[in-house]
Amino acid sequence: MMLASVARRRIPAAVRSQAVRSQSTQVEKGTKGPIGTDGRHEIWREDIYDHDNEPKVKRRDGTYQSIEKLRGFLNYERNPEPYRPPLERVMDWGELNPPAEHQVHHTDIELKVQAARCMDCGTPFCQTHTGCPVNNLIPEWNNLVYNGQWAEAIDRLHKTNNFPEFTGRVCPAPCEGSCVAGLVDSPVTIKNIEYAIVDRAWKEGLITPRIPKERSGMTVAVVGSGPSGLAAADQLNQMGHKVTVYERADRIGGLLMYGIPNMKLEKETVERRVNLLREEGIEFITNANIGKNVDVNELRANYDALALCLGATKPRDLPVKGRELKGIHFAMEFLTANQKRLLMTKEGSLESRWEKENFITAAGKDVIVIGGGDTGTDCIGTSMRHRCKSITNFELMPQPPNERAPDNPWPQWPRVFGVDYGHAEVQAVFGQDPRVYSVMTKEFIGDGDGNVKALVTQDVEITRQGPKAIEGSEKEWPADLVVLSMGFLSPEEYIAGDLGLDLDQRNNIHAVYGDFRTSVEGVFAGGDCRRGQSLVVWAINEGRGLANACDQFLQ
Repeated sequence: MMLASVARRRIPAAVRSQAVRSQSTQVEKGTKGPIGTDGRHEIWREDIYDHDNEPKVKRRDGTYQSIEKLRGFLNYERNPEPYRPPLERVMDWGELNPPAEHQVHHTDIELKVQAARCMDCGTPFCQTHTGCPVNNLIPEWNNLVYNGQWAEAIDRLHKTNNFPEFTGRVCPAPCEGSCVAGLVDSPVTIKNIEYAIVDRAWKEGLITPRIPKERSGMTVAVVGSGPSGLAAADQLNQMGHKVTVYERADRIGGLLMYGIPNMKLEKETVERRVNLLREEGIEFITNANIGKNVDVNELRANYDALALCLGATKPRDLPVKGRELKGIHFAMEFLTANQKRLLMTKEGSLESRWEKENFITAAGKDVIVIGGGDTGTDCIGTSMRHRCKSITNFELMPQPPNERAPDNPWPQWPRVFGVDYGHAEVQAVFGQDPRVYSVMTKEFIGDGDGNVKALVTQDVEITRQGPKAIEGSEKEWPADLVVLSMGFLSPEEYIAGDLGLDLDQRNNIHAVYGDFRTSVEGVFAGGDCRRGQSLVVWAINEGRGLANACDQFLQ
């Protein structure tokens, strides 16, 4: 309320009326909104030959005027760039985001309009602990985009974020949930602008190898090549240390390569960044399962420091009757097998035997995804592209409210009902949302040959003691494929066991945030293996922090 009162004292009365009206991003009755039929703010030029000057843009009050930033959040509507239409994108494995030539792709003018909505905040909550975990300099690069200074914008973006092409695609954007403009209107389209900055920088050759001029003579082994491992490696390399990254899979990227499906993050995008890191001097070794085919103590002896960025790879199981039946898989099994098949098919190396023995298909099946979140949505989107017969998504908790609840105030992350890309695709194809709330699985039913054919659920109510099943509410659902997407518990323990590391109460590697040192000297831990299951942007934060702690140790 204090922010609102301060804003009211500073804004003239004529503008204040617009501020009130803009709370629901509505215009006066009888006035057509500023967004045109092409999905962008309408523009107007003086005459048909006026193509050299910037056009005037339609505002909420219906007038066409030059783009200005002083009252941009009042004059223009939030207009995030949409994904490709559901019925178009569900037919391929291409990225959800539209390419530059697509009709819904935002022009430079629309990006400038959206950047103009960024307020001159006294305290930009978007880059504080309630917003962006890596403290992106959001108001700065929004202003640079508004002024057309794209080279400076990517420089400011890279100051805090090693991999904006990843976060610009897969991050849920907590920064937007804490945007000050969201107090009286809709937040700035921060994620879209970040995505536009980094993609333009790659296309224009603004991102080039930064080879350190001096080397410290110290060596660091990074175990794990997910976002935290890559961020730690990048930072340590730029500090002058010799870095080697070990990955147990056959490709570098970890979660980015095999855990996030292609439609959210194309693998060429991951490989492009990895190749840049390789040019900058980082060595990558694949098929190196530390603690299995590589002795971790030998690794520790051969390097001056050891950084563990293992991720949280132990999935939460569902130990109910019938769990042993075939056709019940963890989400990462399903997503990884699909991504490997896509990559092998693209490279022409797919063998029919591999597909038969390893591929998990949803084609023509009744699919049930147990668990929500980003991973659950990815399983839904993957099943849709397999041409499943039907798909249902179970969630244990009740349906979220449409608006913030009293116990969920700004600038907290808004726990509200939303429609993600997978849900929109199911709606477009099957005509209904796939989610069923407040249910828990009681048992799986087999077909007599060891395959799952159905499952039984019970409705639940949330009590102080937790979810409680409602007797007599049993319901049977047909299911040929069940995907368990209920989160991850902790990292696998064999590396920590071999090193004798202390674990916390959740079986994560014990290391204090900001210090990142484990109980063994010279061994550091960061990312999900220390923090627990979290976002890609938090993994980058932890990788950067681990690198700083490791560098101090090596001094």
